[in-house]
Amino acid sequence: MYVFDRKRSGAMECTGRGLSLKEELTCAICCDLFTEPVMLDCMHHFCKACISTYWKGIRGRVSCPQCRQEFSSRQLHTNYLVAGMVEKVRACSSESNHKELQQLKESLLSHLSRKENYMSMIQRCKKKVDAVKAAGNELEGWLQGEFQVLHQMLYEEQAAMLEQLRREEKEMLGALSQHLGALMGAVTEVEQNVRVLQQTMDTMEHSLLLETPKVNLRSSVEVGKVPEIDLKAFAGKYKAPLQYMIWRKIFKLLKPAPAPVTFDVETAHPSLYVSRDHLSVVESEKMLPYKRSPKRFVQCVNVLGAQSFQSGRHYWEVEVGNKTKWDLGVALDSVDRQVRAKLCPENGYWTIRLRNGNEYSAGTQPWTRLVVASFPRCIGVLLNFEEQRVSFYNADNMQLLFSFSNGPWGKALPFFSTCLSEPGQRAQPIRLVHFPLGPL
Repeated sequence: MYVFDRKRSGAMECTGRGLSLKEELTCAICCDLFTEPVMLDCMHHFCKACISTYWKGIRGRVSCPQCRQEFSSRQLHTNYLVAGMVEKVRACSSESNHKELQQLKESLLSHLSRKENYMSMIQRCKKKVDAVKAAGNELEGWLQGEFQVLHQMLYEEQAAMLEQLRREEKEMLGALSQHLGALMGAVTEVEQNVRVLQQTMDTMEHSLLLETPKVNLRSSVEVGKVPEIDLKAFAGKYKAPLQYMIWRKIFKLLKPAPAPVTFDVETAHPSLYVSRDHLSVVESEKMLPYKRSPKRFVQCVNVLGAQSFQSGRHYWEVEVGNKTKWDLGVALDSVDRQVRAKLCPENGYWTIRLRNGNEYSAGTQPWTRLVVASFPRCIGVLLNFEEQRVSFYNADNMQLLFSFSNGPWGKALPFFSTCLSEPGQRAQPIRLVHFPLGPL
């Protein structure tokens, strides 16, 4: 059943006809809505005060301001219908203005709120800009310092090697020059002896001598053997694998240098076989004999490194090859090795993992999927107690894979898991990369 809504109808009337009504109900003298509208005999309407003022001072007949019709009488007829319509239009205009004003206020508040949000975002963005600049400047200084150490070391090695080369060259040239000088002196002496002998022979040929004249030949210059100089050995000394030799020296400057990590057999799950040199671990087809120990993992195919760390910076590399799944990283020494636990910092593990051959994830809650440009065959792990950070790198190109900013707070060890191989799949080992550099 349709119910007539007077307010709604009035609103529609106001919106639909408000403008034309307002024009019709506007006084031609004051150009505003009628106030006490009165009607003349010509049917034109005016405000009572307006028409009275207009006629004031006029003697005799008066006229309509609009049509100029004259009237002998100044009689005014109050039009209550027009007065009611004027009040209605005035109320309608007031309500419309109020709504428009309210909408404008709401729009203003919305814009002010948006401006405040934008200003807040600008301040946060500026703070981030300043933070990035500060971090960039700090890192730039750190990088310059790190490279300065290498540059200085290379410069000193170059200077020392060039100095040694020049010294040995000078010694050889000195010996050859001394020998050459002796030879030149001997040649001069021989030439003098040759002249003396020649003169003596000439004298004997042109005169009869009863006795053979004595000839004094000089023999004061001693000439030794030519100095033995092995140019091949000389060149070979400096054309040795120079870059490798320098790298061995640089290796001693590395901070951190690759740690000589090995597997701790006592922590290995009974299904894991650790090589004799403790540098390789692989899943075994059957359980191996083992001694029960709280140090050993019994629920998961895990193993720890034999070396523990509590301070400083430490780096090691793990060769994973073509394995399709593995876990590796860092674990607290205090982790419970008798239970199956999620590998996350809350449980004392900082790890990354591989599943299905191409799905890399970081051990967070929940797992953080990693985007890897190229599949690494070797993983580098950096444990930094100074910044309480654990970072993982593709050791093939040193691309950062992931970094935990809430690293270990106590004694920690390298952590590894070969994971169980799929049925019918041949188990592949995990190997620790060592840099066996002997004394220089």
